[in-house]
Amino acid sequence: MSERLVGIDVGGTKMLAVAIDRSQPSEVLEMHLVPTPSTSDGVLSALRELSIRCGVDQRLGIGLAGLVEGGEVLRAAPNLQSMIDIPVRAAIEDALGVTVRIDNDATCALVAEMSTGVARGVDDVVLVALGTGIGGGIASGGEIRRGVHGFAGEPGHMCLDPNGPMCVCGRRGCWERYASGAGLVWLSQQRSLRVDGTGNAITAEELAERARSGETVALEVWAEFSEWLARGLANLADVLDPELIVIGGGLVAVSDLYLDRTRELVVSEVLGGRSRGRIRIEPAHSGPSAGAIGAALLN
Repeated sequence: MSERLVGIDVGGTKMLAVAIDRSQPSEVLEMHLVPTPSTSDGVLSALRELSIRCGVDQRLGIGLAGLVEGGEVLRAAPNLQSMIDIPVRAAIEDALGVTVRIDNDATCALVAEMSTGVARGVDDVVLVALGTGIGGGIASGGEIRRGVHGFAGEPGHMCLDPNGPMCVCGRRGCWERYASGAGLVWLSQQRSLRVDGTGNAITAEELAERARSGETVALEVWAEFSEWLARGLANLADVLDPELIVIGGGLVAVSDLYLDRTRELVVSEVLGGRSRGRIRIEPAHSGPSAGAIGAALLN
């Protein structure tokens, strides 16, 4: 008998909801994408509305961009500050009368990729979610690692340059200031590429279009983005020695602009280089939907 599962990925700028069938979780039955509201009441309202639109039955999974304590509440979230200490699980269970499970959004994406995606059958894997910021999920020996507080998997806040640009977390030079969606925009601004053709602030989507049309400055931005991405991935590989690194998040949709170059650069950046064998770096099989699919699969 089929069971309809609904998952919602709440990121810094977008909320993605999907409905899947437990028996065929890789096939999305329904999908809805909306901007992330700026207030906690707005986010809770959007969670309720998206759940209903996806036909939630008995179970709902929610992935939040930040440090989730005990599957209950968000304790720190540089890119989702309005939701800190908000009792999301209780609020949605009371409103909809369904069982709710909550986890970090990138960890949810790892759940999806280990269940039905590119990491299926891989015991040692790191997922790096490139969105507004950078999230992460870690598996070792076939088990997801959460750390003593349950907060493991926040590589976006590794400091690559203590004199670098200010991060939303309050420190300087975090990896996500260079190799996330927001970081990509910052890199473009350093080259005076600040607005699109209509005068609006430049976006990652606009930079992708410009690069594909051959615009020199946009290509330079993506090349530098690849360098910063590779530097952080090499640091993770030095510490965790994974068999596979999965790239997820919204920017996986434009991975053709940076992934090949990043793969080559990681070889030169990681300790041991070519002597350790090539580390597989692959896009998430579920693409930007991995977080929402993984949320739906939370037990």
